[in-house]
Amino acid sequence: MTNSEQMLTALEDNNLEQAQTYFQQALVADEPDTLYSLAEELYAMGFLEQATTIYQQLLAQFPEEDQIRTTLADIPDSNGHYEDALNYMADITPESNAYAESLLTAADVYQTKGLPEVSEQKLLTALRLYPDEPVMQFALAELYFEMGEYVKAANYYETLIDQDVVELGQVNIQKRLATSYASSGAFEEALQIYEGLTPEFLTEDDQFQMGFLYLQIKDYQKAIEILTKLQTTDPQYTSLYTYLAAAQEAQNQLEDALTTVQTGIGYDAYNEVLYQKGSDLALQLGNNEVAEQMLNEALKIDPDNMGEISALSQVYRRQGRHAENIAFLQDAIENHKPTADLYWSLAQSQMAVDDVDQARENYLLAYPDLKDNSDFLHDLILFFQEMAQVPEMLAALKQYLKLVPNDLEMQTLYDDYQAMQ
Repeated sequence: MTNSEQMLTALEDNNLEQAQTYFQQALVADEPDTLYSLAEELYAMGFLEQATTIYQQLLAQFPEEDQIRTTLADIPDSNGHYEDALNYMADITPESNAYAESLLTAADVYQTKGLPEVSEQKLLTALRLYPDEPVMQFALAELYFEMGEYVKAANYYETLIDQDVVELGQVNIQKRLATSYASSGAFEEALQIYEGLTPEFLTEDDQFQMGFLYLQIKDYQKAIEILTKLQTTDPQYTSLYTYLAAAQEAQNQLEDALTTVQTGIGYDAYNEVLYQKGSDLALQLGNNEVAEQMLNEALKIDPDNMGEISALSQVYRRQGRHAENIAFLQDAIENHKPTADLYWSLAQSQMAVDDVDQARENYLLAYPDLKDNSDFLHDLILFFQEMAQVPEMLAALKQYLKLVPNDLEMQTLYDDYQAMQ
């Protein structure tokens, strides 16, 4: 038994001290081929320092073996020592049999360093030199995929499929192409690929993606069917609930959608998006109690979410709980950076309790950010009209009619008051 074999046996027995002894003996006594095999084993096991030592010794013995350089380049890359990796590959010339691999390794290094443009140039060079190597096209496709350039990625995935390459590096090319299509907005093309796959090869992630895609093309019933099936298969696949509820909502199945949200919350109690969707559905159903409960839970997760604060304020106003809304909003404005919506909601509740001066102040605070909001301007006009503040009302009417010129009622109101001036 060689020293290398005895070292591996010692490692299996978790005898690290004995393994180190055999390692030192192997460096001196074992044949190069045996050492090379040991280095491969150690690299696979995560003993990178020992693997590096062997490869460096072998490279010193066989400096013409560029394959050792590319392997060494991979090891420093794993440890974040990028310059060492690039130095190894700089010694590999275009005439070397390892040149193609060196370009791929260099591309990986530059991508890891956050230099995807340099990585792209390395891969384009490799593709020009080795146009018939699918791995070059695959590497470019994967780079563009990681960069978010999905149209470019799709072009290379399509080329691979045309060459009958369906899998590389444990990556299913068809599914990758479908994801690229979906990410670039080509939803129907993505669905065509998924529908062409054998059902037993569709993972739960694939099924979810299909449900999402049918939702995007507004085939809501199909989205409901696929996502409901996924829910039955794996009810803990929590990502499905938001989209299933959205599809049900689009079909006006509001009760079902709310039930879906509540089921999802049962599996993911800290999903803020589900609480937001649930509150919106509850409001559509006129269930203020559930809406309030959902929003309070959402605010426990993110107390600074101004959208949820605004929505809860609307729930209070819808129920006529104006004093409660005023206190709630005053606290929110004091402890957060207020939004115009909060000032508007506060003004409405203050007007409801006849606190006219404070209402006017908050309407005016809301105005700069909401002056292009026709609903706000309509409300402001009625406020100024009730307060008999004609110049302010006319100014608001003028701004409103710029946005809604066909509102004959407001145009008549403007004309009548103008005539009285």
